[in-house]
Amino acid sequence: MAKKYYPTIGLEIHAELKTQTKMFCGCKNNPDEEKPNVNICPVCMAHPGTLPVINKKAIENVIKVGLAIGGTIADFTEFDRKNYFYPDIPKGYQISQYKYPIVSGGHLAGFDITRVHLEEDTANNKHDRGDFSLIDFNRAGVPLMELVTEPNTFDEADVAAKTTSNFAKELQLILWYLGVSEANMEKGEMRVEANISVSEDKNKLGTKVEVKNLNSFKSVEKAIKFELDRMIELHESGKGEEIVQETRGWDESKQKTFSQRKKESSHDYRYFPEPDLPKMFLHEAFPLEKIKKELGELPVEKRTRYKKDFGIKDEDIESYINDKELGVWFEEVAKMLDSGDKTKIASNYITSDYMGLKKNNLEALPPSARNFAELINLVADNKISSRVAKDILAMIILKDESPLQIATEKNLLQKNDEGSIKIIVEKIINENPDVVSIYKGGKENAIMSLVGKVIKESNGSANPKMVIEMLKNLLI
Repeated sequence: MAKKYYPTIGLEIHAELKTQTKMFCGCKNNPDEEKPNVNICPVCMAHPGTLPVINKKAIENVIKVGLAIGGTIADFTEFDRKNYFYPDIPKGYQISQYKYPIVSGGHLAGFDITRVHLEEDTANNKHDRGDFSLIDFNRAGVPLMELVTEPNTFDEADVAAKTTSNFAKELQLILWYLGVSEANMEKGEMRVEANISVSEDKNKLGTKVEVKNLNSFKSVEKAIKFELDRMIELHESGKGEEIVQETRGWDESKQKTFSQRKKESSHDYRYFPEPDLPKMFLHEAFPLEKIKKELGELPVEKRTRYKKDFGIKDEDIESYINDKELGVWFEEVAKMLDSGDKTKIASNYITSDYMGLKKNNLEALPPSARNFAELINLVADNKISSRVAKDILAMIILKDESPLQIATEKNLLQKNDEGSIKIIVEKIINENPDVVSIYKGGKENAIMSLVGKVIKESNGSANPKMVIEMLKNLLI
């Protein structure tokens, strides 16, 4: 019988905060700057004699995150020096937080939170020059939030990987909703590091390995799954190879992790309080209750409200959660519809047809809520067919006009008068003797070929139900 292994995952997630200036100086915080080393000054370049000044907005942003996840906002907090030498950290130390973080505790998407603290980002190393590397200091000193989770133990590796990826997605959403970070993983504005271990005992942690350089949600899931499989294989191999505590990287091209260096411990950094910055008493400096009231609706609250108020599919809800502007438009449309069934139809057209058109034509814009609601009413009231509705939608995303007017002018309104439809039906029967013969021979599905020809002949205006019934009566 195969042994049972329990994976344990802990996360450290860094997110660059959205502020006008850097964490400890007045240099511009611009993640889109392409020219190297322009947003720099003596402070973020660590020139002798310079002194840092705390960015109050960055502190407020971390407080917002703490309140959103149900954490405890510290009264007393301070900054510390984290000492290490690396080319991207010109001072020889990083201003960070150790013993007294801004936020303690909290919970999000299946993980308990240990702490959320603030530090300065490092410079950006460029290793694309062949024989040498260069450093861009534009990013040095940008306010960087670090969130650390408690270790979370799972029963299965796949569940561990997916839950971890979902946590990272949910955190990114919260950062967006609070407006504190763009958290663009492709730009490195949000970076995920996973501490991974496996154990045969659910109540005992195995040797921990940290995997860095996870810059997409897919990479998070794949790297965790790969590393867990690697660890289990080492346990099972019987070759005497042990899992060592180390830092590993993720190679996207090879889809595997690789060893980088032995993992440091906190004492290796020789933390001590930053002597150039004042201690902070946050309960006095910030109106915490006011900030909490102004957080706005968070993703988890929005999901609950959408499910209760609209009863739409979970996949549709996630579309609106991930695209706030799309959600606002959907709600405007829903206000103009007089039934829950019509609202569900509207949501289906938005998340499938509209999003499909938008994907193929980036210039397409959502029509006014009034015109889109009018389109949904025409479909729901059987005044136009679904095929015609999709054609009209393709028109009104380019030129916002009345769907009823378009349908009237182009003779697309669904015809329900038997006389005009019967003329078309008889014409199609006469023109397709082979299909008629197949239908009468017992293949009832053949009638749908005739239905399609009638609909096409009527420019989509014939009522499909009436056409089917009429064909069956005439082909007895």
